[in-house]
Amino acid sequence: MPTYDYECDACGHTWEMFQRITEDAIKQCPECKKKKARRLFGTGSAVMFKGSGFYETDYRSDSYKKGEKAAKDAKAPKPDSSSGGEKKSGQSGSSSSSSSSGKKS
Repeated sequence: MPTYDYECDACGHTWEMFQRITEDAIKQCPECKKKKARRLFGTGSAVMFKGSGFYETDYRSDSYKKGEKAAKDAKAPKPDSSSGGEKKSGQSGSSSSSSSSGKKS
Protein backbone atom coordinates (compact mmCIF):
# COMPACT_ATOMS: atom_id res chain seq x y z
CA MET A 1 0.00 0.00 0.00
CA PRO A 2 1.41 3.40 -0.93
CA THR A 3 1.90 6.43 1.24
CA TYR A 4 0.25 9.60 -0.07
CA ASP A 5 1.12 13.21 0.78
CA TYR A 6 -1.70 15.61 1.57
CA GLU A 7 -1.94 19.34 2.14
CA CYS A 8 -4.78 21.49 3.49
CA ASP A 9 -5.50 24.59 1.43
CA ALA A 10 -7.18 26.25 4.43
CA CYS A 11 -4.50 25.95 7.14
CA GLY A 12 -1.44 24.73 5.18
CA HIS A 13 -1.02 21.57 7.26
CA THR A 14 0.80 18.73 5.43
CA TRP A 15 0.76 15.05 6.34
CA GLU A 16 1.26 11.58 4.95
CA MET A 17 -1.45 8.94 4.80
CA PHE A 18 -0.93 5.20 4.30
CA GLN A 19 -3.83 4.11 2.05
CA ARG A 20 -4.88 1.49 -0.44
CA ILE A 21 -4.69 2.45 -4.09
CA THR A 22 -8.43 1.90 -4.46
CA GLU A 23 -9.35 4.26 -1.59
CA ASP A 24 -10.65 7.75 -2.34
CA ALA A 25 -8.50 10.76 -1.50
CA ILE A 26 -8.97 12.31 1.95
CA LYS A 27 -11.00 15.53 1.80
CA GLN A 28 -10.99 16.64 5.45
CA CYS A 29 -7.93 18.08 7.19
CA PRO A 30 -7.13 16.36 10.52
CA GLU A 31 -5.97 19.70 12.04
CA CYS A 32 -8.62 22.27 11.13
CA LYS A 33 -11.36 19.78 10.15
CA LYS A 34 -12.21 21.77 7.01
CA LYS A 35 -12.85 19.94 3.75
CA LYS A 36 -9.96 21.63 1.93
CA ALA A 37 -7.46 18.77 1.88
CA ARG A 38 -5.93 17.65 -1.39
CA ARG A 39 -3.59 14.87 -2.40
CA LEU A 40 -0.23 16.13 -3.62
CA PHE A 41 1.49 14.85 -6.72
CA GLY A 42 5.03 14.18 -5.66
CA THR A 43 7.94 12.49 -7.26
CA GLY A 44 6.94 9.32 -5.48
CA SER A 45 9.30 6.51 -4.85
CA ALA A 46 10.88 4.46 -7.56
CA VAL A 47 10.15 0.77 -7.81
CA MET A 48 13.02 -1.07 -6.19
CA PHE A 49 13.39 -4.79 -6.71
CA LYS A 50 15.41 -6.09 -3.80
CA GLY A 51 16.43 -9.60 -3.01
CA SER A 52 18.02 -12.42 -4.89
CA GLY A 53 17.50 -12.29 -8.62
CA PHE A 54 17.03 -8.52 -8.97
CA TYR A 55 20.15 -6.52 -9.72
CA GLU A 56 20.72 -3.09 -11.24
CA THR A 57 23.15 -4.55 -13.74
CA ASP A 58 20.89 -7.31 -15.06
CA TYR A 59 19.62 -5.23 -17.95
CA ARG A 60 22.68 -3.26 -19.03
CA SER A 61 23.24 -2.51 -22.72
CA ASP A 62 25.78 -4.46 -24.76
CA SER A 63 27.99 -1.40 -25.25
CA TYR A 64 28.12 -0.86 -21.48
CA LYS A 65 29.06 -4.50 -20.88
CA LYS A 66 31.86 -4.29 -23.46
CA GLY A 67 33.22 -1.13 -21.85
CA GLU A 68 33.19 -2.72 -18.40
CA LYS A 69 34.98 -5.82 -19.69
CA ALA A 70 37.66 -3.67 -21.33
CA ALA A 71 38.12 -1.72 -18.09
CA LYS A 72 38.47 -4.91 -16.06
CA ASP A 73 41.00 -6.35 -18.51
CA ALA A 74 43.06 -3.15 -18.32
CA LYS A 75 43.08 -3.21 -14.49
CA ALA A 76 43.94 -6.91 -14.13
CA PRO A 77 47.63 -7.44 -13.20
CA LYS A 78 49.55 -9.45 -15.74
CA PRO A 79 51.67 -12.26 -14.22
CA ASP A 80 55.37 -12.48 -15.15
CA SER A 81 55.69 -15.49 -17.41
CA SER A 82 59.44 -16.00 -16.75
CA SER A 83 59.49 -15.93 -12.93
CA GLY A 84 55.97 -17.22 -12.31
CA GLY A 85 56.28 -20.29 -14.53
CA GLU A 86 59.62 -21.41 -13.11
CA LYS A 87 58.47 -21.16 -9.50
CA LYS A 88 55.34 -23.15 -10.14
CA SER A 89 57.07 -25.95 -12.01
CA GLY A 90 59.91 -26.10 -9.47
CA GLN A 91 57.52 -26.18 -6.53
CA SER A 92 55.18 -28.76 -7.98
CA GLY A 93 58.06 -31.02 -9.02
CA SER A 94 59.70 -30.99 -5.62
CA SER A 95 56.44 -31.39 -3.71
CA SER A 96 55.21 -34.27 -5.85
CA SER A 97 58.54 -36.12 -5.59
CA SER A 98 58.77 -35.62 -1.83
CA SER A 99 55.18 -36.68 -1.27
CA SER A 100 55.58 -39.74 -3.47
CA SER A 101 58.88 -40.70 -1.86
CA GLY A 102 57.31 -40.19 1.57
CA LYS A 103 54.50 -42.60 0.70
CA LYS A 104 56.89 -45.28 -0.58
CA SER A 105 59.04 -45.37 2.58
